[in-house]
Amino acid sequence: MSDSDDAKKVIVVDLQMPFFSIVVLMVKWALASIPAIIILAVIFSVTSGLMGGMFFPRY
Repeated sequence: MSDSDDAKKVIVVDLQMPFFSIVVLMVKWALASIPAIIILAVIFSVTSGLMGGMFFPRY
């Protein structure tokens, strides 16, 4: 099968999806983003604390 080496281009013209399904998908995305935001906040806090302790030590 020699056609597998050639790149194929696809153009999506229209996508039919019910409105309620889109709403459910967006709610799932919002709920999934909450733990990600918490993890990023913890990483940022730890990094800021370490950098602040290294560059601005208290004597």
